[in-house]
Amino acid sequence: MIAGIFAARAGCSVTLIEQNEKLGKKLFITGKGRCNVTNACETEELFSGMVTNEKFMYSSFYGFDNHMVMAFFEELGVPLKVERGNRVFPVSDHSSDIIRALQYELRRMGVEVLLNTKVKELLFWEKEEKLRIRGVALEDGTVLEADKVLLATGGLSYPSTGATGDGYKLAEKAGHKVTELYPALVPLVVKESWCHDLQGLSLRNVSAKIIQGKKMLYEGFGELLFTHFGVSGPLMLTASSYLTKKLKEPATLILDLKPALSEKQLDDRLIREFEANNNKQFKNILGSLFPAKLIPVMLQMSPIMPEKKCNEISREERRAFLELVKNLEMTITGTRGFTEAIITQGGLSVKEVNPSTMESKRAEGLYFAGELLDLDAVTGGYNLQIAWSTGYLAAAAMSE
Repeated sequence: MIAGIFAARAGCSVTLIEQNEKLGKKLFITGKGRCNVTNACETEELFSGMVTNEKFMYSSFYGFDNHMVMAFFEELGVPLKVERGNRVFPVSDHSSDIIRALQYELRRMGVEVLLNTKVKELLFWEKEEKLRIRGVALEDGTVLEADKVLLATGGLSYPSTGATGDGYKLAEKAGHKVTELYPALVPLVVKESWCHDLQGLSLRNVSAKIIQGKKMLYEGFGELLFTHFGVSGPLMLTASSYLTKKLKEPATLILDLKPALSEKQLDDRLIREFEANNNKQFKNILGSLFPAKLIPVMLQMSPIMPEKKCNEISREERRAFLELVKNLEMTITGTRGFTEAIITQGGLSVKEVNPSTMESKRAEGLYFAGELLDLDAVTGGYNLQIAWSTGYLAAAAMSE
């Protein structure tokens, strides 16, 4: 959609082919239906949000940066707001407003939109020294001639939105390499059964480390959500992008439930709690330390017997409990699948794409944009920014 708008603005005759019955199905569900349009950080900070092939994005990010994206949507009549973590949303909290604005501009610029239309194959001129695009063949047998074609078909995540992986097959037939594909920004599966007992519990401020053997795979701070199969929430979704390729064997997730307190501060806090409630049983004083749902699990794993009176708890027991609070361990055995992944990690090898134009190095007149490429980033609006920037850059190059 973004490429169609800017190519049309540059005077091109544009046809947008969409296999779904409507435009923007994946966009509709982003940001839990609110559409996290971009991130309002300084433009150079966009690169720190990237997980894969950040250097490839240099021309794209500076060609159509996050502030230009925000100005573009504001000009189309969608007021935006900035929330925690510099996340940018429509003021209305409705992703449909973003889609409606794009559709309106496509119509205004005279872009022909073909819905419920599937591309069967890319067509190239034969007997040329180098492959050169000449159009596309549709599944109904129709041939559409074109001197430039942009593939922006997305990845494999959320197949219910039409993410079928067709773009990978079309690119491979044109001689392009597709790297191994993984679900990313995806919930993690945990081995321990007690984790499942905490389903629905959200911890807003925890520190997490993920270790495999002696290797630190990820370290972060934020919000974590327990699920019936493991852990999710922004902190774990971001962690997943650094793990997917490395989870051939289990990894250890270590949570610090009280990251704001040093070990000494937490120890002092426990001492005060025990002294203030010296005749109470240990199980009855944890309400001031943890959410109610977490207490049975902490008691189950605690070295202190639940019925033990606070004035009978030894220094060693207290220190062991402190260790549990600061280093709560779980075993990560894998991730959920593409049906729950926000994005796809892996894709069309960027070595075979010109980063200044998004044009194929293997086929003249063939361009790529968005999630189809081997590009991905953490949560916070960065992945949509990749889509806007690469789509804009491709349109600019196709219009020349």
